[in-house]
Amino acid sequence: MEKNRRLAIWLPVIIAVCIGIGILIGNHFVRVAEGRRTGFPVTHGNKINTILDIIDNQYVDTVNVNTLIEDVIPKVFSELDPHSIYIPAKDVQKANEDLEGSFSGIGVSFNMQTDTILVISVIPGGPAEKAGLQAFDRIITINDSTYAGNKSSQELVMKTLRGERNSTVRLGVERKNEPELLVFDVTRGDVPVSSVDVSYKIEDGIGYIKISKFGRTTYNEFLTALAKLKQEGCNSFVVDLRGNTGGYMDAAINMVNEFMPAGNLVVYTEGKAFPRNEAFTNGTGNFQDAPIVVLTDEFSASASEIFAGAIQDNDRGLIIGRRTFGKGLVQSPIHLSDGSEIRLTIARYYTPSGRSIQKKYEMGNDNDYEQDIYNRFMHGEFDTADSIKLDDQDKFETSIGRTVYGGGGIMPDLFIPRDTSGVTSYFTNVVNSGVLNLFALDYSDKNFNKLASFKTYQELYNYLQQQPLLSDFVSFAESKGIKRRETLIRISGPLILKQIEAYIVRNFFDDDGFYPIFQNDDVTLQEAVKVLREGKSVPVLEKKEEKSDNDRISGIQTNGSGRYGFVKEIISREAIV
Repeated sequence: MEKNRRLAIWLPVIIAVCIGIGILIGNHFVRVAEGRRTGFPVTHGNKINTILDIIDNQYVDTVNVNTLIEDVIPKVFSELDPHSIYIPAKDVQKANEDLEGSFSGIGVSFNMQTDTILVISVIPGGPAEKAGLQAFDRIITINDSTYAGNKSSQELVMKTLRGERNSTVRLGVERKNEPELLVFDVTRGDVPVSSVDVSYKIEDGIGYIKISKFGRTTYNEFLTALAKLKQEGCNSFVVDLRGNTGGYMDAAINMVNEFMPAGNLVVYTEGKAFPRNEAFTNGTGNFQDAPIVVLTDEFSASASEIFAGAIQDNDRGLIIGRRTFGKGLVQSPIHLSDGSEIRLTIARYYTPSGRSIQKKYEMGNDNDYEQDIYNRFMHGEFDTADSIKLDDQDKFETSIGRTVYGGGGIMPDLFIPRDTSGVTSYFTNVVNSGVLNLFALDYSDKNFNKLASFKTYQELYNYLQQQPLLSDFVSFAESKGIKRRETLIRISGPLILKQIEAYIVRNFFDDDGFYPIFQNDDVTLQEAVKVLREGKSVPVLEKKEEKSDNDRISGIQTNGSGRYGFVKEIISREAIV
């Protein structure tokens, strides 16, 4: 009896084990049979490697499998969202340099003027200055190889002059009033990459800070700029994020923290494999009561939108300008064993009100996504606030109950249209051809001794205003194949002249002299200064009314900044090595 009871208990278990073993044996013989047919065993978790092995061993021609892999991986990422990317090992260092805050090089900015490496400026304290290079030297040879007159590309020159820290490069330099080539052995070192382009007092009590990206050193640069402006008597600030394509989220969070008391939500992130993670202010900021205005445009993206969204949703300051880009996806850098890197989208970020500002995209269809800015331009969004279509499904509220919208960028509190004053086909031609900046370099080079004698950018600017720069430029442009168009030149003349003066000044005083001149008629900036001057930077809750979507963004009907249509405003810059 006992024996039968034990048999009844164990018999089902024995049968189940036998069935399991049978299945395993069957699957094994299926894989063996498939392997005999192809020559390779097929494993469920490694199908791609199996296919590559088959191609490597049985394909009719010899194939470089590594090259095949490098070609295929980007295609895989192209089927994901528009911001997940694969970076080959050879490109990783270059991809990270801008955000890391430094690279190894010689410490000069240069321009390939008429096929010659013309040094525009030498970074103070950098390797080139220590070796004895000077502004407007011409680099003729690099490591005894000639780089003048042989159509060397800017990319090749940058790659040659940059290199490993403490390595040495020999430069043959042509200098005015020196009969022979000068030779300098320059030991490469760390060259800083700034992300705060400029900070200056724009008016009594008002400081201006322009930030080009959010890198590893941005927060410290920002603190330095704030401290300098505070010392100059500034107690309210314009933070300019126009054209800022983003970068590290932590930098934006730390910067927001400077302007808010403890306990304010800055941003939160959430993804399939990443639970909600929130970032709050900690109350250690030194400018919690300082009035602030943030400037944005259609190229302000990612971390820029985190900063602007936090300021707006917490009703801490006004956003002035145009709707931002609409990138609300978080990429995590993942380093691979061969030195390559993937930046995989792992989460979305949300502003304090709960809105996602990521604009719509279709996986695997980057073309439509990349055309979004152009489509916005064609629909008139850069010219009138009424052209911006808002969806009530993406409606949220700020801390005091103001209505804000998600689903495609940060909508400004005060809309400023693009500025088309002075823009003609002649102006567009001289900008796009590079002739305008080339003239500024040529003029600076020919008049170097006189222009370098001025102690301040204001003195140099005053001198330039007395010179016939416009007529000289028109003749120069004509010699470069740009037809003289008198009527168009009269229309564009003031705009051309201002840019020439700004570029010449920058050759001697860098961005500290450039931006105050380049932006002296910037209507967006002028509106920001007006708001701060009148003490209206803190948002207020207006009486709620029934409004159509097209009426929900305030705006001023005047010309704004950004004179280049749907194309990002071009500020010509020299390469830095």
